[in-house]
Amino acid sequence: MQPAGLGIRIGTPMRRVEDGRFLRGAGRFVDDHPAFGAAHLVVLRSPHAAARITALEADAARAMPGVRLVLTAAGIGELGVLRCVTPRHRRDGRPIAQTPWRMLASDAVRYVGDAVAAVVAESRAAALDAAEAIAVAYEPLPAVTDIAAAVQPGAPAVWPEFAPDNESFLFRLGDTAAVEAGFARAAHVVRHEFRITRVSANPMEPRNALATYDPIEERYTLVTGTQLPHVMRNEIAEFALGVPSNRLRIISPDVGGGFGMKESPFQEYVLCLHAAKLLGRPVRWTATRTESFLSDSHARDNVSTAELALDAEGRFLAFRVSTLCNLGAYLAWQGPVSSTNNVGGLAGVYRTPAICTEVRGIFTHTQPTAPYRGAGRPEAIFAIERCIDLAADSMGIDRVELRRRNMIPPEAMPFRTGLDYTYDSGDFPKNQALALEAADWAGFPARRAEAASRGRLRGIGLANAVESAGGPHRGPMEEAAEIRFDSGGSATLLMGSHNHGQGHETVFRQIAAEKLGIPPERLRVVCGDTDLVTHGRGTIGSRSMMAAGGALVGAAAKIVERGKRIAAHLLEADEVDIEFDASAEQGGVFRVAGTDRGLGIEALAKQSYVPGALPMGEELGLAATLVTRPGDATFPNGCHVCEVEVDPETGETTLLRYVVADDVGTVINPLLVKGQIHGGIAQGFGQVFGEAIRYDPDGQILTASFQDYPMPRADDLCAMEVISNPVPTATNPLGVKGAGEAGTVGALPALLSAVVDALHPLGVRDIEMPATPERVWRAIQAAQG
Repeated sequence: MQPAGLGIRIGTPMRRVEDGRFLRGAGRFVDDHPAFGAAHLVVLRSPHAAARITALEADAARAMPGVRLVLTAAGIGELGVLRCVTPRHRRDGRPIAQTPWRMLASDAVRYVGDAVAAVVAESRAAALDAAEAIAVAYEPLPAVTDIAAAVQPGAPAVWPEFAPDNESFLFRLGDTAAVEAGFARAAHVVRHEFRITRVSANPMEPRNALATYDPIEERYTLVTGTQLPHVMRNEIAEFALGVPSNRLRIISPDVGGGFGMKESPFQEYVLCLHAAKLLGRPVRWTATRTESFLSDSHARDNVSTAELALDAEGRFLAFRVSTLCNLGAYLAWQGPVSSTNNVGGLAGVYRTPAICTEVRGIFTHTQPTAPYRGAGRPEAIFAIERCIDLAADSMGIDRVELRRRNMIPPEAMPFRTGLDYTYDSGDFPKNQALALEAADWAGFPARRAEAASRGRLRGIGLANAVESAGGPHRGPMEEAAEIRFDSGGSATLLMGSHNHGQGHETVFRQIAAEKLGIPPERLRVVCGDTDLVTHGRGTIGSRSMMAAGGALVGAAAKIVERGKRIAAHLLEADEVDIEFDASAEQGGVFRVAGTDRGLGIEALAKQSYVPGALPMGEELGLAATLVTRPGDATFPNGCHVCEVEVDPETGETTLLRYVVADDVGTVINPLLVKGQIHGGIAQGFGQVFGEAIRYDPDGQILTASFQDYPMPRADDLCAMEVISNPVPTATNPLGVKGAGEAGTVGALPALLSAVVDALHPLGVRDIEMPATPERVWRAIQAAQG
């Protein structure tokens, strides 16, 4: 066994302990959980984007072999609705209307895939057959799926009674008067209209559920892959089932990817729970891939106009952005978050003194949209970085120099930006310098000339990214950690943050190993079970290390404090004379200062349970729980540089090089940080070069399979170099800033910038996402023509 304190400290590139089971196919996901006698649920979904339901007949389905239950809206009136918990206001100041998103549609459907009925049968095949036998009469209505079309006069209204003009909310932020003044004195103004495409998360493990009901305890259990077990428990119990939270247990085992999509409650989970109670047996549901495209939350999908005002020397004076955000047909649980909660990112890493933004939330006949990796941050950085590229081009200023000229220097920290955020730390100029050097920016002209000699177009892209991570910057959300020693001296970490690919089991062991001097292999990590873990806010927004890691550090400090009191009694010394050394070769040791008398922490934990070992009246055992809130959000930042080559004959783009210089604060585990950044870049690559949900004029989704929705493959990407430029923050005990979304935030503008730069010699100044071979080829043909 590797001695504690050697090779396990914070900053060590420790390999992920989770990978042992995943690589052997031994992970335990929802579908791996046994449930004797489980029935199978299938959802009947609307084939229309907009229609009235004039009749529904399910008797034939109920009579089919193997069918145990058919649920329709008429029979589940006791169930609640799915809420939106993000407060926003309408144009007249009233709160946004809560669209009644019921578990099953009753009078109308509002997108292709809207749930209409559910069948539970002995097998999935029997349930599918019965679902086809349900006769639903629809009266089709005009539909609108495009966000720009939805705000035109006379567009079909998704909710005529709530939003006849399809506008759900109007959100404004910033000093409009100061921005107008900046534009009035500007020597140059650049205006950029762009669309951020609609995407689907597509995790490896589709959404699924296994529900049971205990009639003795009158208690439900839901096994599902979710990022927020405790939050989802409260939401489903109190607002969908109408029962106290302690009547619902949620177990979230290994989760095959979430990316924000799996933070929300969904109809299928509630339907499974309700059916399990009615039937008195377990009920399963697992989405097919096509069903996922039709029922998962989508993301992004907005249209913006951005304007940047500059003086004659190229210094930024003001920036304003107007955005239409596609909410879909219903307000998702946190539907407005992405378009409004991270707009402060529009400031980027620059000193722009005045910034304002206006966001209109718009209903369309499409699936509801919800947060997805980045959740508004990539869109904000895309706006400012693309405008800088366009301004540099039109003013004849080098784009690196234009950025350098306007960048916030490290000595200005803390820096209050022109919109909403105050950056506490960071060295943005160093990020850019490191990335440019590693990418050999100076040598690019020679590489471009060499590519041209082969008939290829070579381009290089640059983007500086910064984001708010860890939760609302006006008071981040709380998180919980518990350290529990058992009578055998072993320690278990019970974490409110949940692991769905980040490597939490590894990194939390590292933190506890350093703070307590226990070899990581002797620590057990438990998460994702609301009965075992007291409390948790969950894993979203790149918050786990700052929030859960900080809570773990605090819980470890409480363990040490109590351990000193116990050690003082066992070693017959004053408590003030007890020291704790977590870095000792033999492991964490409580010692009497100035002597060799000591007791290891695991041995002390054993003694803490021995009757008579502690004074009469002293609480036995060694454990500590901490529910705490970080001091503030953090601001991870970095510079992305990438290089691409375009084949002008086909329009195909090849990614050749990608370099990131990133500041995520204290780096707990370099391997995990790099993995997170690589994954984020891959998702950004997917959106830039192919991923896009598309609809036909009637609202039918055209990209409901991987034949039509291109996901990035491993060979589409190149080796990625990640350079660390850590500037620890003082807002949390570990000094971490968050890394989970950093790759995506910078990837969108950097990659598109590289493509545009490749086409720049032909006169192309911009190209819409996704930059598919066809779109790139057409841009080349138009430029040459």
